Amino acid sequence: MVQSALAGELNCQRWQIDAAVALLDEGATVPFISRYRKEATGALDDTQMRLLEERLRYLRELEERRDAVIASIAEQHKLTASLHDSLLQASSKQRLEDLYLPYKPKRRSKGQIAIEAGLLPLAEALLADPQLDPEASAEHYLNPEHGIEESKAALDGAKYILMERFAEQADLLDELRALLRRQAQLFSQPAYGKEQDNSSAAAKFRDYLDHSEPLATTPSHRALAMLRGRREGFLRLSVDLAVEESAHHPCQAIIARHAGISHHNRPADDWLAEVVRWCWKIKLQLHFENELLSELRERAELEAIKVFSINLRDLLLAAPAGGKVTLGLDPGLRTGVKVAVVDGTGRYLENATLFPHPPQKQQREAAAVLRQLCERHNVELLAIGNGTAGRETEQFVQQLIKNRELPTVQAVMVNEAGASVYSASAYAAREFPELDVTIRGAISIARRLQDPLAELVKIDPKAIGVGQYQHDVSQLQLSQTLDNVIEDCVNGVGVELNTASPALLKRVSGLNATLADSVVALRDRLGGFSSRQQLLEVPRLGAKTFEQAAGFLRINNGSNPLDRSAVHPEAYSVVEAMAASIDSSVEQLIGNSALVKKINLQPFVSEQFGLPSLQDIVTELAKPGRDPRPAFRRAQFKDGIDKPSDLSPGMLLEGVVTNVTNFGAFVDVGVHQDGLVHISALAHSFVKDPHQVVKTGDIVTVKVIEVDLQRQRIALSMRLDDEYNQAGQTSGKPLPRSHQKAAGNQSRSERRGGQPAGQQGTMAALFKAAAKQQKRQ
Repeated sequence: MVQSALAGELNCQRWQIDAAVALLDEGATVPFISRYRKEATGALDDTQMRLLEERLRYLRELEERRDAVIASIAEQHKLTASLHDSLLQASSKQRLEDLYLPYKPKRRSKGQIAIEAGLLPLAEALLADPQLDPEASAEHYLNPEHGIEESKAALDGAKYILMERFAEQADLLDELRALLRRQAQLFSQPAYGKEQDNSSAAAKFRDYLDHSEPLATTPSHRALAMLRGRREGFLRLSVDLAVEESAHHPCQAIIARHAGISHHNRPADDWLAEVVRWCWKIKLQLHFENELLSELRERAELEAIKVFSINLRDLLLAAPAGGKVTLGLDPGLRTGVKVAVVDGTGRYLENATLFPHPPQKQQREAAAVLRQLCERHNVELLAIGNGTAGRETEQFVQQLIKNRELPTVQAVMVNEAGASVYSASAYAAREFPELDVTIRGAISIARRLQDPLAELVKIDPKAIGVGQYQHDVSQLQLSQTLDNVIEDCVNGVGVELNTASPALLKRVSGLNATLADSVVALRDRLGGFSSRQQLLEVPRLGAKTFEQAAGFLRINNGSNPLDRSAVHPEAYSVVEAMAASIDSSVEQLIGNSALVKKINLQPFVSEQFGLPSLQDIVTELAKPGRDPRPAFRRAQFKDGIDKPSDLSPGMLLEGVVTNVTNFGAFVDVGVHQDGLVHISALAHSFVKDPHQVVKTGDIVTVKVIEVDLQRQRIALSMRLDDEYNQAGQTSGKPLPRSHQKAAGNQSRSERRGGQPAGQQGTMAALFKAAAKQQKRQ
């Protein structure tokens, strides 16, 4: 049943799902399955496999809960054939719980107390025949022993019986839930007693003190901001249809229809209408409000986690500068610029501390030390951290290069987010026990330029700073998702077995931290691996783990040339046969595109190696170990632009995208303060998702729209042909209609800018509003 459901959801054949599930249950990893088991799964890629893995977990939990629910109802001897069929057909946990609700053991309710008092016949009689007079009928059910001493008490008891019965109808709950999901509004107001709170803590939520918007389209960043405001006691949130107080609530009409209640001025009609109203107001409204807010939170968290995972993937797969001798500079003012040199493999060589900036201003001495280090180690790259004093340090270095004091090096600004976390980590302490944390940071900056992926895996991804409201989401789910992203990136690129750190090796398919340490220990003992087969000598690394890991590990100078490629050892015999078929050797074939093109794949098709795998093999033979990451290039920050006050509207600058959110992209233009390109300024056409236009690490050209020095906000645009005045307003045409819609979808306080929402004149206000969202993270 689970596999059939998965096949329908993923639009796949049942045999594909069966094979993928079997492989996952055997312990195979997603990267291994998607890369080396294409014949078994019908070439499901890693994205499909990740979704399958997630849904498989959910559906198995659903099946386990379904069995428990059926057993519980059966024990009560209330499991009818139709109910059993409904339970089997329930496709979600919510639907299953709705069906179980009438049979779920619960605390003694007012309705149950009324039934015990003998009021069930009264409730059923008035529901079945509204011609009955409620007061007169109730007189027959007085029961002083149960506290029913007057007709009003009897009618109230009957009311609770019907209310609870109506509120436990699964089909009714489904219809009400669907209506509210489509049409409900999310209302945000000050928490009781916080209406006049002018504190800085309350000011963060002032955009939401009188705010409403459709629940279904509330973006994740606004939802998480409001939920944080409620959690911190500044906001109260509610969910309901936008209905005038005097109007009849649509949900009450739906309840009445499901109960078969209609008003025809019969004696019991007013009483039944009151039952319906109470059912909604007392039993269901708060229940649905809590449920829908919970769904909103879950949806917003998933979106925030998705944004984080996309940014992390882009950051991990940023272009590496490669195996060049690199000098890392961790800038500072009073404490100096920490310097560390690493060789082409990232091995630490030497360190120093420079004081080119105030208060010391020892520029001549700093220049001499830099020159000596570069000459002594043949340095090719200078990696400069972009934190405090980063721009000043870059200017100092660039001037030396311009004066030909450092003629053979290239300086690059590097995002140092998380470097301090690595420096103080237990891993860094094990790697460099004798070095100060500041020197470790300089080493990390240098290595990050050489190979961002290899260095960033050493840092908790939550410390890298590319998340959106990352502290407001489920930390368990966030960690699992980010771990999956890292695993996919590491295995997608491949790992050099003889230089990889344990932190990188543990992310390889099939390996873990213990095995990674054991691999490094054997590597040190052997002086390096010469063959993938030597991995089988690693303690506790058996044939199954070898199968999972071997294809993703590379040995560039090994005894077998195939070991430097992504060809799995299980396919070596196939490659040897391919080479023989064109009278060549494997050594001649690998890396020779002309020879590879001569291979006829059809004779080599088998049950184990189908055409998809064979095509992967010949692609890899043509370009063995090809790095899928883009070619390295760097942003050119504009000379003389060092701080926000140097910026002016209309200025064109080159910068690096540091973070992408649902409302735009933040760009480092070299002034120590990232600017925001609002989603409406990313392109001339409508942009639904900023990730469709830019990604973290991209080098982009932007135009300055507005600089707010007091608030430390910089508004940028990638619509370079727009003209802006000093107030950040365009003098040209208004926003396209698609952007007017986007601009109009702001909170009420964001729309109080004096001009009509959606006009280009309010562009700066939109940037400011989005910047507030980033600041709250």
